Amino acid sequence: MGNRAQPILCVPVIAVIPFKPVNPKTRLSCLLDQREREAFAEAMLDDVITAVRGTGCDICVLSTSSYSRPGTRVVVDERGLNESLNDFIASSSDPVLVIMADLPLATPEAVNDMLQREGDVVFAPGRGGGTNAIFVRAVRDFHVDYYGASFLKHVRIAGESGLSIGISDSFRLHTDIDEKEDLVELLIHGKGESRRFLESSGFSLKVEKGRVGVERVQ
Repeated sequence: MGNRAQPILCVPVIAVIPFKPVNPKTRLSCLLDQREREAFAEAMLDDVITAVRGTGCDICVLSTSSYSRPGTRVVVDERGLNESLNDFIASSSDPVLVIMADLPLATPEAVNDMLQREGDVVFAPGRGGGTNAIFVRAVRDFHVDYYGASFLKHVRIAGESGLSIGISDSFRLHTDIDEKEDLVELLIHGKGESRRFLESSGFSLKVEKGRVGVERVQ
């Protein structure tokens, strides 16, 4: 009981989760066909929603195409990620948490820790210079600029706007799933729907020449 995250008790926080339901995760095409990738993406979304819901945030899935999910607010916006997120942030009167849908290791504790860190804007960096989550308290003074080295761009945007910055260095929020090699972390550390999907699809860990990888038994 002592390890469970406590819901946020301050001002309301809106958590927006960008999601691509059709033909997602194309870099995993070497392992999964389109139908499987769509099912896997939805399993990862399940895990992220579970983690965020455990903090007491209001949740909105920002989908690139038609998508429905019982019990969860869904907004469809077919524009690019930056355009849709910036309009969403600008229209909010409450703090906004932007969290990516491919973070299946996320937990309520990790998300809660990020929300409790000081800063007008708090970043959870991703691997390779990306940004996996952003908590924006100063919603009128910040905009996102994803793709490329987005973490550095976001730090610059915050600095130019005179906003204080916090950093969440959580392993659980740092690990996004894009490549075959990323599945190793999910099979080792995952406990939710995403890991169950991989195992039910025949994936398991494989140790070869001292390196840990994954293999699929059909």
